[in-house]
Amino acid sequence: MLEIVAYALGVMYTPGPVNLLGLNAGLNGQARTSIGFFGGVGLAMLVLFLAFGWVGAAWVRGDMLAGVGALGCAYILYLALKVARSSIEPGAIRRASRVLSFRDGLIMQLCNPKGMIATLPIATIQFPAAGIHGASLLLWSLGLAALAFGAPGSYALIGAVVGQRIDNPTILKGFSLAMAALLVWVALSISYEHVWLPLAAGEP
Repeated sequence: MLEIVAYALGVMYTPGPVNLLGLNAGLNGQARTSIGFFGGVGLAMLVLFLAFGWVGAAWVRGDMLAGVGALGCAYILYLALKVARSSIEPGAIRRASRVLSFRDGLIMQLCNPKGMIATLPIATIQFPAAGIHGASLLLWSLGLAALAFGAPGSYALIGAVVGQRIDNPTILKGFSLAMAALLVWVALSISYEHVWLPLAAGEP
């Protein structure tokens, strides 16, 4: 049982597109207004845990994962552009960036191949090995979804603590551009590992 929680924490709380966006929201004073985004992430993970736990992974093919991954990368790039173009003006620092929505979190996490890769081993290997099924599967999925909700939330809190100590809009703009660059890097990395390589491996 502890192995399931340890694996989930290790995967969910490492830097990724969702957590980087949470950090950026915190830096811009939007930790509270981004709670819907965190909720969307949590719901997406709940859907994935239940789908893989009850239906299984037999229908998840490499080309299907690559297609979903391509959509996810495109959405990450879209949000990176929004972060990079956000304007920060003196006296309006805490209203700078577009507030992340519930829809943003839900779509990004459902289309994030790393989210699927995180849930597949738990739902199809660790749950059955621990005898978790039926009602207990639902309870465990809810608990792990709560952990997923807390991942970008914890990054947002870190960003909020750092952001409260910075009142220079130029520095905050630099943070936003750095976050956007990291998101682009993450999107390119995911597209190579989870889109290009599976498709290339499937070529005759």
